[in-house]
Amino acid sequence: MTAVGLALLSALLFGAMSVGLRIGLVRHPDAELAAVVSVTGALAVVLVAAAFEAPFRGVHAGAAWPFVLAGMLQPGVGQLFVTRGIELAGASRASVVFGTAPLVSVTIAILILGEPLSAPLVLGALLIVGGGIELARERARPEHVRRLGLVIAFVATVLFATRDNLLRHLAVGTTVPPAVAAVAALLGGVLVLGPALGPRMRGRELVRPSLPFLVVGVFFGLSYVSLFEAYYRGRVTVVSPLIATESLWGILLSILFIREVEVVGRRLVIGALLVVAGGVLITAFR
Repeated sequence: MTAVGLALLSALLFGAMSVGLRIGLVRHPDAELAAVVSVTGALAVVLVAAAFEAPFRGVHAGAAWPFVLAGMLQPGVGQLFVTRGIELAGASRASVVFGTAPLVSVTIAILILGEPLSAPLVLGALLIVGGGIELARERARPEHVRRLGLVIAFVATVLFATRDNLLRHLAVGTTVPPAVAAVAALLGGVLVLGPALGPRMRGRELVRPSLPFLVVGVFFGLSYVSLFEAYYRGRVTVVSPLIATESLWGILLSILFIREVEVVGRRLVIGALLVVAGGVLITAFR
């Protein structure tokens, strides 16, 4: 499968993860449990992928430690913000915020790495800001949607963008196979979430509430494998715009499965289209 197909598959699976988290959180409103179980489930999926990959690409586990550090950032700290943002803002609206990651990524590159500013980057940024304005002006927002959830989702987006910059840097010239790198990153997430949130779950009945989030973890794990494979195979300017379509997938899946809960209106769709268009411009001309 090419980098294009893998990037689109990763975006679709991430959108499915967002909608699955929303469905699970409606039944069991426990963002901490959702974060721990989804990352743990994803780790199990990626371990299976790494086992199938090992006979062909080896393991090279000793060189994978930088990916563990990247995973402590996201999904370690970041997945809790993801689940809390989806809980408070809904899957479709949080997905639009997640789609602004290219703007955050290029801002980091300009301010910290000294990358030059150009007209397409400015235009892409304006499109993404326009999408954010459309989201903020939305009038048909359900009562359960809170603006704090959008802020929390944006914090998660900053962590996504930082993680992606690290991943792009680490993937160049490494001997670590993609699935092993994904295992290392998810292991880093578990190392953060387990000790931080595990003690808070003592005494709770966990088996039944965990089941929906285990399914979410399968989507998350498959998305992660596809993401790493895409970045290993293709250029950032090809992969990143396609990953940004997770906003559109999140909205489409919300319409299909949780339309009554999400209430997807015209402004939300226009905002998502503007955000994706801006992300394409930014990554194509970066």
